[in-house]
Amino acid sequence: MAEDFSALAELKAAAPQAAPVREPKRDAEGRSYATGKRKNAVARVWVKPGSGRITVNGRAVEVYFARPVLRMLINQPFQVANRIGQFDVVATVAGGGLSGQAGAVRHGISRALTFYEPGLRSPLKAGGFLTRDSRVVERKKYGKAKARRSFQFSKR
Repeated sequence: MAEDFSALAELKAAAPQAAPVREPKRDAEGRSYATGKRKNAVARVWVKPGSGRITVNGRAVEVYFARPVLRMLINQPFQVANRIGQFDVVATVAGGGLSGQAGAVRHGISRALTFYEPGLRSPLKAGGFLTRDSRVVERKKYGKAKARRSFQFSKR
């Protein structure tokens, strides 16, 4: 028991170690890559410095995501990080619907920004953009109309 106390005293005496400094992860062309996921959608995202052009599956973001809410969702990481119009984004999305795909692109952009500029990790994490939304559609059960919905009950 006395050894435990001496080990704790030694531990207290040791200087606190600083968190490791994260290095930017960029390829030869100066881009950062990340994968974003939401529901059944998976987005492969490349981020590089530029004029703020966002391309999804070879089309402009205004064409691919016609709803303004989805475009707002995609631009949220840039607003939180104060980097609006400073990065070009090229994304490839597969699976799911438009809402899930927009969430996947947002997740991918957030992760790619942290790889490009590690200092942006804390504001993006505080905004909840680095957490993968794990909610997926529940499977249908036998004896049920849907996942939980029962068939209409009739006494007679």
